[in-house]
Amino acid sequence: MSVEGFKHLIDSFFSSPSTVFIGSVVGFGLFFAFVRFFTRPLVAGILTAITVGFLAFAVTDKNFFIIVTKPDNVPIVGMLFLLGFFTWLAFRKAVINDLRTEKGEPIIERSEKEEKVFSWPDLVYPEMICMIGLTVLLLVWSILLKAPLEEPANPAAAPNPSKAPWYFLGLQEMLVYFDPWIAGVVLPGLIIFGLMAIPYIDNNPKGNGYYTFKERKFAIITFSFGFIILWIVLIIFGTFLRGPNWNFFGPFEYWDPYKVESLVNVNLSEFVYIKWLGTGLPKFWLTREFLGIILVLAYFAITPLLLAKTVLKKMYLSLGLFRFNIMVFLLLTMMTMPIKMVLRWAFNLKYIIAIPEYFFNI
Repeated sequence: MSVEGFKHLIDSFFSSPSTVFIGSVVGFGLFFAFVRFFTRPLVAGILTAITVGFLAFAVTDKNFFIIVTKPDNVPIVGMLFLLGFFTWLAFRKAVINDLRTEKGEPIIERSEKEEKVFSWPDLVYPEMICMIGLTVLLLVWSILLKAPLEEPANPAAAPNPSKAPWYFLGLQEMLVYFDPWIAGVVLPGLIIFGLMAIPYIDNNPKGNGYYTFKERKFAIITFSFGFIILWIVLIIFGTFLRGPNWNFFGPFEYWDPYKVESLVNVNLSEFVYIKWLGTGLPKFWLTREFLGIILVLAYFAITPLLLAKTVLKKMYLSLGLFRFNIMVFLLLTMMTMPIKMVLRWAFNLKYIIAIPEYFFNI
């Protein structure tokens, strides 16, 4: 295969959000299914070498080089490598502790408590060296990279694509699949509420003060899915793959502002009445959106009962009715994001409930 053929193959995969997202979910599942294998230093070193090698090859392409070397995007590339390293380090320590526990040995943190050092100079000297190193890095950075400053905002000439700061790109990606009041208000509010509620919902004392995976699988996998898949992956979407008109582009693809996406998004009520029944939409909103309302209510009302009776029965008995319902509500709300994404990609479904009369769309 030629170099251009390889680039075209990569573009054909990454130019579709469904393949990128589903591939990320599959990789996420494989990592946790074989966490002891992937946290081995040799395996991690090989994967890092492959990633760095691909990056070195990719920057030879002018389109990829322009995107990655933008002053806004350079720190994001570094952030991704740092995120990968510290995620691997945390799970490496967790796997080591789990192995030591299985052998009846004390965990690493317990043995380290016996080793005491002085704050001065054992702590202050390394902090001072890090401070000097970071100061030099920021000076070199400021000299080599231009500040990403543009001309004053002009409402008559908006940039295309118009992107939020990197830490809001996840929210901007949510706007593709949800109404603004959900993506910009409800979901961020529930994220903050859920993070504050974690200490009150999760009463499992295991894992406090030490790394472990075996003892906290559900909590770790759930949090990691929300953070890595539903936040970091969306930041990657918005930074490197979303181009003009918020269209998806491959890593080596030219960002053509005239690229046309032939998508016709339809609501669930239009599926039911127009496509399936072959009739017009009812004028009364309750009749029109009856099926969507039933599905949403069943999702949030019946699913917790099923989980409490089946796969999460032990958790229900441990947490109690009140805390369990709050936890499942937050979990189901988090899962609405991938559900809406899959429905959009598979069926071009825009809203399950669409009531424009009252600006209420889900």
